[in-house]
Amino acid sequence: MAKDKNQENVFQKIVAHSKEYGFVFPSSEIYGGLQAVYDYGPNGAALKKNIKDYWWAAMVQMHPNIVGIDSSIFMDSQVWKASGHVDAFNDPLVDNKDSKKRYRADVLLEDHIAKYQAKIDKEVTKGRKRFGDDFDEAQFLETNPNVLRNKKKIEEIEGRMKEALENEDMAALKQLIEDCEIACPISGTKNWTDVRQFNLMFSTELGAVSGDAAKIYLRPETAQGIFVNFLNVMNTSRLRPPFGIAQIGKAFRNEIVARQFIFRMREFEQMEMQFFVKPGTEMEWYEYWKDLRMKWHHLVGNKDNYIFHDHLKTAHYANAAVDIEFKFPFGTKELEGIHSRTDFDLGAHQELSGRKLQYFDNDMNQNVVPYVIETSVGLDRMFLSVLAGAYTEETVQDGEKTKERTYLKFHPALAPVKAAIFPLTKKDGLPAKASEVMQELQYDFNITYEEKDAIGKRYTRQDLVGTPYCITVDHQTLEDNTVTVRERDTMEQFRMPISELHAFIGEKVSLRHLLKELK
Repeated sequence: MAKDKNQENVFQKIVAHSKEYGFVFPSSEIYGGLQAVYDYGPNGAALKKNIKDYWWAAMVQMHPNIVGIDSSIFMDSQVWKASGHVDAFNDPLVDNKDSKKRYRADVLLEDHIAKYQAKIDKEVTKGRKRFGDDFDEAQFLETNPNVLRNKKKIEEIEGRMKEALENEDMAALKQLIEDCEIACPISGTKNWTDVRQFNLMFSTELGAVSGDAAKIYLRPETAQGIFVNFLNVMNTSRLRPPFGIAQIGKAFRNEIVARQFIFRMREFEQMEMQFFVKPGTEMEWYEYWKDLRMKWHHLVGNKDNYIFHDHLKTAHYANAAVDIEFKFPFGTKELEGIHSRTDFDLGAHQELSGRKLQYFDNDMNQNVVPYVIETSVGLDRMFLSVLAGAYTEETVQDGEKTKERTYLKFHPALAPVKAAIFPLTKKDGLPAKASEVMQELQYDFNITYEEKDAIGKRYTRQDLVGTPYCITVDHQTLEDNTVTVRERDTMEQFRMPISELHAFIGEKVSLRHLLKELK
């Protein structure tokens, strides 16, 4: 998806909204901030936790053959030698000599390809407008000369880029950038340096003695902590393939081209699951996890915002790879990766460590190194996709007038705050009654309490943080023990007995319904 000014404005609004309403803060801001490092505020921490809970419940709780671990950030440096990170964990970078800005060469080319895709989308929009109900999009994409011309350009660039990346041919990447006449977004010039590879791992030293013997790395991914614990988990949990190991944890990459808010950070969190299978069955499981992971996303977001994108360059460890991409305001980008990693990781660790990482297969009557299907989603990217998908601006009717309304349309199960309790006024015993209602609900739900300002202003504040339900305690409450419940998305209001509130909120915000649909 090509960037446009309107979408860029929306993205800037989301970034500003995140800070103003306690979702995301720049790290070390009082000292000027640290580039590509962020802190999560009260609402952000709550939203992040709810996303983790949804992932963990769907992955571990709902699968009797998947278990979780929490491995350490520090690992023996040999782990990263075996995994290929020491020798091959690089990004192709290029500098513009005039702006002095550094870019990933493959990202520059992907953004250029997106411009051709935008032209195709524009032709489709024109065709739909021209032909109305008679418009056949599939036929149009196969026959329209402008569409075919742009498709051919995309295929040519993708083919050359894939070949250059697979062969690690940096000169060919630079030549492709020059042939596409790609200009620096800052300087507007095409004065590029050679493309170079840059290793992304952070290194440090363990213990008091410095030198190569003490050199270790901050983990660039959580997957290796799963692989080196394969035997421990298999033996203690009494599981055999097919089975999975899941983990949520921090990872660190020295991103040189860090941009787009929390989309690409130096310190981030991953939610990964490695599923160990019998060799020869990996493609069946690959398709299974592709479908299930896409469904997981669809349950909490607009289906139109997600697409599959096959890798142009398959990683050295994989025989199949696909990304689930999300239509962010700054473009369609990777959200989650599903990879068939073959037996590369366990085989490499087995060879370097000298320990057999195998299981006994009864059908084959021999010890086997299992193949692995990986699902890996960046928690911070997932957070950003949920936030971007929820950010809503609309025009609503207010009596005879219209007004602009902004709110966060989170799925109730992910919303940071589930309900807000309001006493209508600060007197007549209403605050005490409202406190009673809150105390009854807060055992099971994240509830907030507000008594300042008019009810309308309180509604607006809760809309801006995405609270799905506001509950008002008024004078009628003191008479019949009912309250007014206001629903965020529709702004509809209705009365309900206090005795039914817990069941009502529980049904609406529970993960149970999401998990049943996923099942």
